[in-house]
Parts: sequence; C-alpha cells; structure tokens
Amino acid sequence: MGYLTLAGAIAAEVAATTAMKYSEGFSKLWPALLTAVGYVLSFLLLAQTLKTVGIGAAYAIWAGAGTAAIALIGLVLFGEALTPVKIAGVLLIVGGVVLLNLGGAH
Repeated sequence: MGYLTLAGAIAAEVAATTAMKYSEGFSKLWPALLTAVGYVLSFLLLAQTLKTVGIGAAYAIWAGAGTAAIALIGLVLFGEALTPVKIAGVLLIVGGVVLLNLGGAH
C-alpha cells in the first residue's frame, strides 16, 4: 500500500508542477489553485507513505520519478529541447534511486 500511496504523491506533485507552469507566475487563478492543492496533496500522501516505506527510498523515488516525469512533460507539452546533458541527468537520477533502493533499509 505504501508504494501505491507514493505513486499518488508523485502524480500530485507532477500535476502541481505542470499547473505551476500554466499559472504564468501565479497570475492565473485556477492553475495557481491547482498548484497549491496538488502540492498539499502530494505532501500528505508522502507523509502517509513514510509510515510503511523508508524515508530514504521514499524521498528518492518521489523526487527522482517526479523530476523525470517533469522533464518528459517539458519535452512533450512545452517543446523543451532533448539534449545529451538532459538525458544524462535523468539517467543519473534514475540510477541514484536504484542504488538507494539496492542499499536496502538497513
């Protein structure tokens, strides 16, 4: 159940970050409100996740998956360039998450 809650926290964070882009510096009401609600929901779900998943693994997955998803959304929705440096950055993030999880909860 912890990883399902974590997936919800990631989805809420990604939705909030995307809404923030659409808020145009918080000048548009509905995207700004979605940003605030999304981040509050994300932190609430992350807090619930920490009841059953180790903090190191949970935060690494939350931050890494969110970063990778936002990078992909930047490419698809906002036409951001895909460069070798961005690819390397995402691969390093994913690799770091994997290594933290392989380290176990000890």
